[in-house]
Formats: sequence, C-alpha cells, structure tokens
Amino acid sequence: MWSCEIYYCRMEAVLSIGTHVIPHPRKVETGGEDAFFVGGDGGGVFAIADGVSGWAEKNVNPALFSREVMANSSTFIKDEEASNDPQILLMKAHAATSSIGSATVIIAMLEKTGTLKIASVGDCGLKVIRKGQVMFSTYPQEHYFDCPYQISSEAIGQTYQDALVCTVNLMEGDMIVSGSDGFFDNIFDQEILAVISESPGIDEAAKALAELARKHSVDVRFDSPYSIEARSRGFDVPWWKKLLGAKLTGGKMDDITVIVAQVKTVAVPDDEGSGVEQEKGGEQVTVAATASAEQNE
Repeated sequence: MWSCEIYYCRMEAVLSIGTHVIPHPRKVETGGEDAFFVGGDGGGVFAIADGVSGWAEKNVNPALFSREVMANSSTFIKDEEASNDPQILLMKAHAATSSIGSATVIIAMLEKTGTLKIASVGDCGLKVIRKGQVMFSTYPQEHYFDCPYQISSEAIGQTYQDALVCTVNLMEGDMIVSGSDGFFDNIFDQEILAVISESPGIDEAAKALAELARKHSVDVRFDSPYSIEARSRGFDVPWWKKLLGAKLTGGKMDDITVIVAQVKTVAVPDDEGSGVEQEKGGEQVTVAATASAEQNE
C-alpha cells in the first residue's frame, strides 16, 4: 500500500546582491562620502546615499549625513509601515537623521511577487537589464546641471514627497544595476551590458563595473556621459579652442558605488491551497509529494 504526503509551495522572488565601492582618489583615507545598505527579507532591499561634497566648504563632513541616512534606513526597514514602501522608509530615515548635510538617495524594494518599488531623490540611478537589454532606467532629478535634488538637514532641501516613485515588474534572471552618480557619469549602457554578460557572478560584475567607471573617471580624453551632457548644456572649452577642433572631454572624479542584483525565485512552504498546481493571489502554487511504500503480507 502506498501513502503520499503532499506539500504545497509558493514561488517568491528574492535578490542575490553584490556591491563595490571606490572612493574619490582624494578621499580614499576617509572612505568617501557615498553610503549604502543591503537588507530586508531575502535581501530584498537596497539603498544608496551620496553625500553632497559642498558641505566640506563649511567645515562639515559630508559623509556623516549620508551614512546616518543609510543607518536609519537599515533600522526602519523593520518598521511594518516602512518595510513595504520605499518612500515611507525614506521619510522616516530622513526625519530621524540629526547630522548636518545633504545627500541624493535611492531606495529599492523587491516584493515577493516580483514587483520592484523605487523611490529616488536626485541623481543616484537604477537600471533593469533583461535578456541583454536595458528595459528600464530611472532618470536624474535636478535644479540645474550638476545640482541634483537632495534631501537635507536644511528646510530648503527636498523631502520624500519630491521623490521619483516607480514600480517595475521583474522576472527571474533580471539584473538590476544601481549606483551613485559617480558611476553613471562615467560609464555607458553598452559598457554595463558588456560587463554584465562577461561576468561570472554578481560580485565580480559589481567590482568590474566600479573599476571601469573609476578608470574612465580619471581619463581626461574619455568622452564620458558627464562631458557629453555638459557640452549639451553649454559647458565647453573656450571658443578659440573650438576653432582648433578641441572640445570638453574627460570623466568625472567622484565616489563610485555600484550595486548589482539578480532576481531569483525560491519555493517556500505554503499551508494553504489544493490541487497539483494553481494560481493563488497572483502567486504560483506548486505541489511536492513524498511517497512511501508499505508491504502487506
């Protein structure tokens, strides 16, 4: 006689995440002014804050504000209201920050259903890569060229209400590449795609991307995304140099933070449901059966 135990499982989306940080060449000893955190259930939350370096002119360490915002984000991710809404998480993390300064910030959360929620203030960025193509990108928010939106200790800064908020439905195998402006100012989409396709894993991809952006940032001849954008905004070499065929080129030296994440699905036990396979609440439920034989004499 055969007996069979049936276990129901549902598929949930999780993130496998790699990170790499390279400080500005002149800020290596202090670790730079970027900060980030990775956490949440299944590593489903990550964030980057880029401290605004102009505060150093007022004898304020720009890194303190960005680091505290990230530390507070890591704490408030345990809050029920904030754990499902990156904009609320940004609000609470900012409100709890006592350091003087300002920062651009991006927070991303992956729901178990595969929906990625994003809240961003400023020019930290995020791209989603599917089957070798960029299928989604955030865009920078700025007051004018080189002056992005930023949350601040001062009343004149932006808040969570000014955030760019969006959602993206992801699939297993999708890759997410997020970074501070020091990354995206120095690397093109095609370079990102090439590195992702050639890297054996997410850790290697994050490191390779950061190192390539770092290489470009110190190359005065590299026609970077930053220099191309500057020229389009009217910033260029003097007119007499233009007559000689010269143009503004070069990367932008900055702190570089890169986060690379891959979407995976895992089976988790589900006590509810019936049938071998069914759709339940938008989530696929599957069955695992264990059979054992009992011999009757």
